[in-house]
Amino acid sequence: MKHLRILSLGAGVQSSTLALMIEKGEIPMVDCAIFSDVGAEPQKVYDWLEYLKSQLSYPVHIVQWRNLKQDIIDASEGKYSKFTAPFYTKNFDTGKKGLLRRQCTADYKIKPVTQKIRQLLGYSKGQRVAKDTKVELVMGISYDELQRMKTNPLKYIENQYPLVERGIRRKDCIKWIEQTNYPKPPRSACTFCPFHSNEEWRLIKQNKEEWEEVVKIDKMIREQEKFKKNKDGSEFFKDQLYLHRDCKPIDEVDLREKDDQTGQYSLLDECEGMCGI
Repeated sequence: MKHLRILSLGAGVQSSTLALMIEKGEIPMVDCAIFSDVGAEPQKVYDWLEYLKSQLSYPVHIVQWRNLKQDIIDASEGKYSKFTAPFYTKNFDTGKKGLLRRQCTADYKIKPVTQKIRQLLGYSKGQRVAKDTKVELVMGISYDELQRMKTNPLKYIENQYPLVERGIRRKDCIKWIEQTNYPKPPRSACTFCPFHSNEEWRLIKQNKEEWEEVVKIDKMIREQEKFKKNKDGSEFFKDQLYLHRDCKPIDEVDLREKDDQTGQYSLLDECEGMCGI
């Protein structure tokens, strides 16, 4: 029987706390951790990840499917038409707003983790997983994020939520980090994620280099849809794309306004789904 216990590491507050709790023996030990690098995290996250690795006795595998930021740039230039991210849309005829399908979590986060798990189990591409194979995938989701809990679609992988089981909330994670004298982990989320709240955009704006990149990407995606065609070959382009829900250039949005949370997911620390686990 092949049996592995793996931490899915997002390197934000919750999953970092969980990683360190495991190291201290407060949570059962894992065989390893896996960090899925989309190539679009703030530099602070990569710096923190290196620090975290130095504090852990178990291995941390860093995997990547493709570089998300480069794919966005290529898609804006018509070089990668298959790409889509949850950008906000605005029809230039009717003004109707919408949201593109979310693909980045499944492709850039979940896929490479699953591929690495198969590799660690010794399976080649396309090889059928034996019935007695079991993987415990430990997730850094806290008690105040119950809506993020999911059953893994792969039968041999069981998602486990030790923070939820212990009633540990995000604020408890921060308190534990402080009490154990570790530095506070940074926020873990792509700098240009459309699910940022205004507060989060303001935080990014404080970093001149990251903000300039966000403004650049926001402009680049504006007419990205013009490279797509309908099945009959007719023009598909009807919408302009934006990073901000107001469907305005990000550098023209008044970020001082109080956030309207209706229909707007606040990342808090880590992105929804598997983006920050």
